[in-house]
Amino acid sequence: KCQSNCVNQDFTQASIKAPVASFFSLLALPVLFKKQLKDEEAEEGAAVKFQCELTKDNATVEWRKGTMELFPCAKYEIKLRGRTAELVIHNVEPEDA
Repeated sequence: KCQSNCVNQDFTQASIKAPVASFFSLLALPVLFKKQLKDEEAEEGAAVKFQCELTKDNATVEWRKGTMELFPCAKYEIKLRGRTAELVIHNVEPEDA
């Protein structure tokens, strides 16, 4: 048996063990934005919604404000439906900008 490793330009790595007679490599395509986020405005106390469309279904999405990762709670509603990722910020305050 031999071990084969392959790495594409996006540092996605796959490692397999296969008999000498066969070889298989997997290069995963990166997830990209198909539709970018847009700036939104909201009045204090209202809710604001951000949406983006990705090139892959059900990709792993992280929402951040600066370096802080946002998680679902009463303030932040996070949804992922197929290729559409959505963040709703409830009760918007000046600090949310």
